[in-house]
Amino acid sequence: MFTIQDVFETNRMIEENKLDIRTITLGISLRDCGNPDTKIFCRNIYDKITRVAERLVQTGEDIETEYGIPIINKRISVTPIAIAAESCRTDSFVEVAEALDAAAKNVGVNFIGGFSALVEKGYTNGDKVLIGSIPEALARTERVCSSINLASTKAGINMDCVREMGEVIKRTAELTKDRDALGCAKLVVFANVPEDNPFMAGAFHGVGEPETTINVGVSGPGVVKRALEDVKGCDFGTVAEIIKRTAFKITRVGQLVAQEASRRLGHPFGIIDLSLAPTPAVGDSVAYILEEMGIESCGAPGTTAALAMLNDAVKKGGLMASSHVGGLSGAFIPVSEDAGMIAAAARGSLTLEKLEAMTCVCSVGLDMIAIPGDTSAATISAIIADEAAIGMINNKTTAVRIIPVPGKSVGDNVEFGGLLGYCPIMAVSPFKSDQFIARGGRIPAPVRSLTN
Repeated sequence: MFTIQDVFETNRMIEENKLDIRTITLGISLRDCGNPDTKIFCRNIYDKITRVAERLVQTGEDIETEYGIPIINKRISVTPIAIAAESCRTDSFVEVAEALDAAAKNVGVNFIGGFSALVEKGYTNGDKVLIGSIPEALARTERVCSSINLASTKAGINMDCVREMGEVIKRTAELTKDRDALGCAKLVVFANVPEDNPFMAGAFHGVGEPETTINVGVSGPGVVKRALEDVKGCDFGTVAEIIKRTAFKITRVGQLVAQEASRRLGHPFGIIDLSLAPTPAVGDSVAYILEEMGIESCGAPGTTAALAMLNDAVKKGGLMASSHVGGLSGAFIPVSEDAGMIAAAARGSLTLEKLEAMTCVCSVGLDMIAIPGDTSAATISAIIADEAAIGMINNKTTAVRIIPVPGKSVGDNVEFGGLLGYCPIMAVSPFKSDQFIARGGRIPAPVRSLTN
């Protein structure tokens, strides 16, 4: 049973420490919408999304009002379009992206994910069309998010796609340069992608998912930071225990919202993603948690160890709170979306190389990093390859969401607005990897891929 102290504590988490439900994401299968005629396919997916998601936003707002729990985003994820639109006789899926965007606007969600392809072992025709359509699709839509999975522990790394994605990111930046390459903020490249992730830009409705599902992503870095303030000077066993207990409480709030949304909307409850998702707001930062542990500035020696412990403790606490934990679940380290990361990057303690080391132990990877606009496509591809290798070898999800901002260089800042925040342009190594990326082919899966 909940005590009055539990009620007061949860209320304080919400009102003072910025605890919120970051997203309710409705997953929708589009596998029954296929048609060789692209216009008919677009009409089919528009009709299905608007019908199935008709009450999503209003239901989220009702739950928020009744329970007093902020629900920041209501979103939709769909079957990877490279799969759903495979039968379309077309050389471009831009029209499909526009149909997704129109459906998202109709039902009032802020993002729709699933303009995606799974190509870790090679391309289908649909994959090739989708990847070639990404730059124009993201330039011509507001709410569509795109993701590509090009590596896995079982399959290795598709280096042909690694090379191509560097070029796609550069082209997307160029087509959206009037918005500081904002299109790249809606594009993420994965290794070992989860099929039930509720967070954007990487959400899609996986092929093993049911017809529809409700996935919820929680947040709460400010709550964890506040809890650690009460154990200053204590050993790491105590710190880990506090984080676990706090993650448990955060996840229980997410479980409540997920079950209620599932009941009201009539869609099965999928998973709770218990990731600590920061925002640019002061006090809502993963970097501040690491600094509360005793790191002078995020990125200093010890940062990776602190992040590893945080990530593990969050998972342990969340697993005790819900039987259906999934998605990414851990600690996010997006630079532009985290006030502490922004400050650390500005003062020079946090570099691209240190961030790469941190991705070995965090939930995802190099996220929302702005780099000089003149960075070559091959260099971006090499950064993707490094992250994919970390994910492949360590059997974990890694990702790259990187933004080469045209006209910007190291020392400049870029403003994306809202939850996407702002950040300084980070330096990239001047040494080239062009010949490495030009090899193409596939890096074979590691030995551990043979284990059962």
